[in-house]
Amino acid sequence: MEIQYSTDKRPTTDQIIELYDNAGLPRPTHDKERMQKMFDHSNLIITAWYKDLLVGVSRSITDWVWCCYLSDLAIRDEYKKEGIGRKLINMTKEKVGEQSMVLLLSVPTAMEYYPKVGFEKLENSFIMHRAEWK
Repeated sequence: MEIQYSTDKRPTTDQIIELYDNAGLPRPTHDKERMQKMFDHSNLIITAWYKDLLVGVSRSITDWVWCCYLSDLAIRDEYKKEGIGRKLINMTKEKVGEQSMVLLLSVPTAMEYYPKVGFEKLENSFIMHRAEWK
């Protein structure tokens, strides 16, 4: 199976919503406008495709020289364990370069995954939660 990776090929909002729902990524997928804005305001998006099927995406916000927040990593359920997530993370790190750190907030189900692909778990972060979406 040949997976094609791209920083240029943008998925439609419907493709993104379908992928996130399939991957179990908790995002406001019922709110198409909000999902579109999330992608419109991101400055590093890498996609993974099997033919015309969106099978993975990494969505980041970065300044390119200090930090990169990897806000979403979604892999289609039936394509997990194929190395797609690792490849998307490595491409993200490659794109932002050596000067930039890559950081993220993990969903509870992925807490054991990220150390396996090179992330270090830290205890020095803080968060102000958003209002829950409805």
